[in-house]
Amino acid sequence: MGELVDVNELAEPFLEEIRAEVAQCERIRLVGVMGTRANASDKYAGYAASGCAKVGIEFELRHAEPEAVSHEIFRACEDPEVHGILVFYPVFGGARDRSLQNEVVPEKDVEGLHSTWTRCLYHDQRTLQRDGAARKAVLPCTPLGILKILTRLGALAEGPPRELARGRTVTIFNRSEVVGRPLAAMLAHDGARVHSFDIEGHVLYQGLETKRCEVSRADALAASQIVISGVPSRDFERIHKHELQEGAVVVDFSHVRNIDKDVVERASHVVRRVGPMTIAMLLRNTVQLYRSFKA
Repeated sequence: MGELVDVNELAEPFLEEIRAEVAQCERIRLVGVMGTRANASDKYAGYAASGCAKVGIEFELRHAEPEAVSHEIFRACEDPEVHGILVFYPVFGGARDRSLQNEVVPEKDVEGLHSTWTRCLYHDQRTLQRDGAARKAVLPCTPLGILKILTRLGALAEGPPRELARGRTVTIFNRSEVVGRPLAAMLAHDGARVHSFDIEGHVLYQGLETKRCEVSRADALAASQIVISGVPSRDFERIHKHELQEGAVVVDFSHVRNIDKDVVERASHVVRRVGPMTIAMLLRNTVQLYRSFKA
């Protein structure tokens, strides 16, 4: 029988480290911009506010009509007393949201969504040269949080960069621009062979290479020490116990449950939510940006 993981316990050491760092800094201020009435965004804002309060970061939530979100982003970018900006998406969806992501200056982009940071991510550039110094690249919160969870559970090695996932095979059911695709790239850059599935098919990630692949779902799951799911609806086939490798680590990050309950009988660890670690990485990124560009 495997373990159902309490992610709050895994996130707490990160919160302690962040709290200690914040105590050594002057005032750190994170501004959230809300231009949507989506219930999920309200919940995320609440978790962000609670997380900030726990570690000593000031948090301000600014509500705006969708057409005014761009102006609120501009105000926060221009304000030297604001060190991080968090925009709650979707605002419009599609290309307009992508444009908004690039309006948040990289120096305050706590979610790593600006093209400066996504370029670093997909080209495996782990630092950014600014003012003659190397600044650590910002990674998106949920993919980074999942990597930290896997490391804490021993599914990834503690070691030098680009070696953490060496020899691991991973299957991911999600290729969204927010989680699945960046997560696949990050794991591949750290040495994993990553099978990425979505409604458009199967893509294999290895190192910096990405290519279409004909390996079946069953064969990918059977070969994987790590299985990650984040499907958007119940139309997707569930992950069954018999499909898994004995001792696999299974992570389900969507609110739509896609793994059978008895998977825990075959897996070593099952993670059914990642939100607390996402918030921990959001706070970590906020402090990182403060130290890189303000301190």
